[in-house]
Amino acid sequence: MLSWVLITVKVDMLMPMSINTPEPYGRPVVQLDLDPVAPLPFHQLARAGRNGWWRSLVGTVVVAVGGFLLMMVLIAASEIGGLVLGRPTMDGMRSWGSVGDTALELLSIAIAIPTVFVAARWVQGRPAGTVSSVAGRLRRRWLGLCLGLALPVVVVSLGVMFLLSTLGESSGDEVEWVGWRSFFFALIMLILLVPLQAAAEEYVFRGWLMQAVGAWLRSPWIAVLPQAVLFAAAHGWGTVWGFVDLVVFGALMGILAVRTGGLEASIALHTLNNFISMGVAAGIKGALESDETAADMDWVSAAIDISSMLIYAATVLWFARRRGIAAAGIAALPARGAHEIPPHHWPVGGAPLGVRVIADSSGSVGVSDRRDTADTSQWTPATSGFTQTGQVEPTDARLHGPEQACTDHVAPRPAGGPLAPQPPDALS
Repeated sequence: MLSWVLITVKVDMLMPMSINTPEPYGRPVVQLDLDPVAPLPFHQLARAGRNGWWRSLVGTVVVAVGGFLLMMVLIAASEIGGLVLGRPTMDGMRSWGSVGDTALELLSIAIAIPTVFVAARWVQGRPAGTVSSVAGRLRRRWLGLCLGLALPVVVVSLGVMFLLSTLGESSGDEVEWVGWRSFFFALIMLILLVPLQAAAEEYVFRGWLMQAVGAWLRSPWIAVLPQAVLFAAAHGWGTVWGFVDLVVFGALMGILAVRTGGLEASIALHTLNNFISMGVAAGIKGALESDETAADMDWVSAAIDISSMLIYAATVLWFARRRGIAAAGIAALPARGAHEIPPHHWPVGGAPLGVRVIADSSGSVGVSDRRDTADTSQWTPATSGFTQTGQVEPTDARLHGPEQACTDHVAPRPAGGPLAPQPPDALS
């Protein structure tokens, strides 16, 4: 008992000496530079990367040029393969049949996805997943729910349009079935490639272009409208109604991306719309070779399609509110790294090796006598009183908003073993 009291008195005498120790031993209170980061909406996630107004411009060039080069490589491979295998020529290019040519067309669009990820990661210096959502990834459960919401809307819309087009055709025009074998292979190809093609268009227009504009401007409307017009222009000019339909689609999908914090809702509708329409065409002989697109809609089809898109958008927004889908967040921001104080030997008799005081980017503060400070499982929480090892006694560890202060004191280990984990004021 007497030895324990003597140890306690010695520790209490040393603690003030550690606090007031002058240079060169350093200050016991250390300010940790951990700046708070405000949540970012989806269209401004490019600001999560490195600063620089030119990065969005350079990244757009990377996306455009990179996609074009990959497309040229794909076409060259197709031409070389067709030449070796003796494939016939159609419109000056080697043809692989209706299914093969459709697959090549879908794949030439899908290869834009890696160019977007590369531009986000290496040009803007942010995680590639921030192009997907504010969570830094595609939210799979939310994507699955959006697919379920889009399915009845797309089926009803395309069904009504197909029925009206069939009634408007003359009796001499007959639809010929392609056969189960051709339909099966076409369906497998569509299942594999249509989701990639639809997602690529969403990543380029609703993802990259919206966030590139959002890196400069705060208003989401200025980010939504330009990409909608560019999206319609990329599908070519057919009819005025078709162009309006595509602009409305691009604008609504952009609004959903901003309001739901990600591309899941737009990818779901785009994928099912393309898959079902192309799946129907796969069963009709010669339909996949048709050059007709959504840009060639008449006013009746455009009215039906726009109405279905409005219904889908309203339903998605309602479910997003009910389920608390985040529209803003810090989506896997680049880690600033742990803030570390190097080992420090305090001038006390019998003191152990220097102790590291560590604070990570989330604001957690701890102390450790290990040199491998990356292993946070070895941290000792910065609380008042003796630690279980009896080596460190932090008497002041505070977090004041963006400024954190941590004071640590090193107490000597007694010869008989570790100190008991009791606060000093409880000892008598």
